Amino acid sequence: MRMIEDPYRQLSYLQQCLSSDKKPLGLFLGAGCPMAIRLDDDEKRPLIPDVAGITLIVRDDMAKRPDCESLLKIVDEHFAKDGRDAPTMEDMLTHIRALRAVAGNDEVRGLSAENLDKLDDTICQLIHRVADKMLPNSETPYHCTASWVDAVRRENPIEIFTTNYDLLMEQAFEDTRVPYFDGFAGVRKPFFDLRAMEEDILSPRWARLWKLHGSINWYQVADKGVFRGTTLEDGGSKRVIHPSHLKYQESRRMPYLAMIDRLRAFLKQPTATLILCGYSFRDEHINEVIVQGLQSTQTTIAFALLFDELITYSQAATLALKRSNLNILARDGAVIGGQKAEWPEKDAASISADDGRFVRWRPVDPDNKEGRWSAEFTLGDFAVFGQFLQELVGTVRQAPAVPNAQ
Repeated sequence: MRMIEDPYRQLSYLQQCLSSDKKPLGLFLGAGCPMAIRLDDDEKRPLIPDVAGITLIVRDDMAKRPDCESLLKIVDEHFAKDGRDAPTMEDMLTHIRALRAVAGNDEVRGLSAENLDKLDDTICQLIHRVADKMLPNSETPYHCTASWVDAVRRENPIEIFTTNYDLLMEQAFEDTRVPYFDGFAGVRKPFFDLRAMEEDILSPRWARLWKLHGSINWYQVADKGVFRGTTLEDGGSKRVIHPSHLKYQESRRMPYLAMIDRLRAFLKQPTATLILCGYSFRDEHINEVIVQGLQSTQTTIAFALLFDELITYSQAATLALKRSNLNILARDGAVIGGQKAEWPEKDAASISADDGRFVRWRPVDPDNKEGRWSAEFTLGDFAVFGQFLQELVGTVRQAPAVPNAQ
């Protein structure tokens, strides 16, 4: 039996949750969010590509470098022998660091310790180059998000979790004068402060920004810890990008462990609501944390806003079918309360002008626009979600002009 769900009811639920001044609220921004910012060129390229796009750029660049081309081929041979197709740059980093953990001063699988360090450093350098972008203006969905954070005096701070390495959310917070805490303290050379994260006694007005996969401006200095900065000013420092979930160096892993613990702690709060956007549920470790959190706290609820059709997110749908408090809202359907549902259809004559803001309607038969039309839920597009937040705020406060915007 087909289950039909009203998308406007889901919009109302989201509106109520995001307007609350008492419930713990969190946003989870995945790799699809920067894709919503398009460059003003003929190709309308994304400001920052997704993981697949970054992987392509990284591989192309490494293949052109004399000191990396042969090393990349060896890594590709490893994946081929292991039966793993189309590895992402994150898969490559995980693999390289796993080998480095056992290489010592020797070599493993045809790669020396020096080779492995070279690969790690080069990939992180290229990721930094791709992700080090600025928002083009002050009207982006990131700015809408920042304005929403600052719009209401709340009992609990807004917590934003992201797997992205870029600094777009930081820029939006600073453009709109919204204070935030990201786990680091200091001015000249901000250091990672685990105790401050654990005690968490800052005012709820301060947003919390937890970067689960590291950041292009984090770096680790041997025997000194992890710092936030703009340059690798200390000799021997390494960029802290992608956790790999390996015990290759405890001090380098510490920020990742602490950030993941913040996600766990958030999901343990009764009545907490987590909204995920731009996340495709392809990170098994994060999926496990989310599912365990929802399982242990039945009154916590999560809404995953997906950009594409439901069939594209089979892993997300499988998880949601087993967890009634994980709701998946995709373009053409949903999984709500542990049940798969479709959005409704209606006659063309009954579609009003107001129907196209966050729920769009498309003819079931493209050649018959006088027949039945089906609903499409569009909040999975971060640009549309930003508009939704803007409506909740009312008139978004105009941010100052963005200096050095490109």
